[in-house]
Amino acid sequence: MKTQLLTGHDIAAAAAVLRDGGLLGIPTETVYGLGADGLNAQAVRRIFEAKGRPQDNPLILHIPEAGWLERYCRNIPPEAYMLAERFWPGPLTMILQRKVNVPNIVTCGLDTVGVRCPNHPVTLEIIRAARVPVAAPSGNLSGRPSPTCAAHMLEDMEGRIEAIVDGGPCGVGVESTIIDLTASVPRLLRPGGLPLEALREVLGEVAVDKAVLAPLAAGEKPRAPGMKYRHYAPKAPVTVVTGESRRTARYIRRHLGEHTGVICFDEFAGDFPGCVVEAIGSAGDKAEQARRVFDALRAFDETDVDAIYAQCPGDGGLGLAVANRLKKAAGFQVVDTGEAAT
Repeated sequence: MKTQLLTGHDIAAAAAVLRDGGLLGIPTETVYGLGADGLNAQAVRRIFEAKGRPQDNPLILHIPEAGWLERYCRNIPPEAYMLAERFWPGPLTMILQRKVNVPNIVTCGLDTVGVRCPNHPVTLEIIRAARVPVAAPSGNLSGRPSPTCAAHMLEDMEGRIEAIVDGGPCGVGVESTIIDLTASVPRLLRPGGLPLEALREVLGEVAVDKAVLAPLAAGEKPRAPGMKYRHYAPKAPVTVVTGESRRTARYIRRHLGEHTGVICFDEFAGDFPGCVVEAIGSAGDKAEQARRVFDALRAFDETDVDAIYAQCPGDGGLGLAVANRLKKAAGFQVVDTGEAAT
């Protein structure tokens, strides 16, 4: 199979791929997704095969508007519509009780399903034209960094899927925030492009799941994508260094090897002579860090580095998502230098 590269003008052709049971790379504001008709169990099964994705890692349904929620979800709380009115289209996924028309393979047997409305006009048009919800994880081989442009997705998916729609670079750069609205207290399952602070402005109390900060224990079943497995990883092992930025830079300088890669803030890009350096934005610009972190992780696979150290932002705002992605890429191999980052 040769993977076709479509443009944002090829709406009808892209929708036909989905309706015919094919796999389609779709652009979103967060990362590129690997989409299939979310009501077609056979098509969804091909997502897991193309990615090499574990069978207990659930998928997200993408819909074009909040009015579609009742088609696939039941017992929808008023908070869901409050969040949709405020943040959709946008980088927010809500976990809700599912209806029986959602195939088990989408939810990995859970009685809940994640749903979001992506903020990308091309993909919204495709979903409306296909007239089906689109089940889609990130469009990378399982475990690799998520793609933020069509070229990166093609690297991983050439020959595995029917087509990719090139909708330009992703503006957010990390996946959607996932919140579980079936819990007694709304619970953050994955930090992402919508900060935790924004959710708390609408909902009040929001608990943070332990999987955000540490790996799930053996045997625990993930309730949302990205909770259980090592993700976003380049080929070389990653060590995340947390703390105040000058301290983390000093720690990394002391541990440089002959073939070390460094992910750092712009202010420190010249501090690691002889290393392959990927700067991801200034220490205070967490939105830029989010846009560039996956590109940085992916870039090291084109080099001969045998170890990677990464400066880590603090947990405020989008920093929580950036830190989560770096720690997942490192398999939670983290060094804490002491004084907290801001």
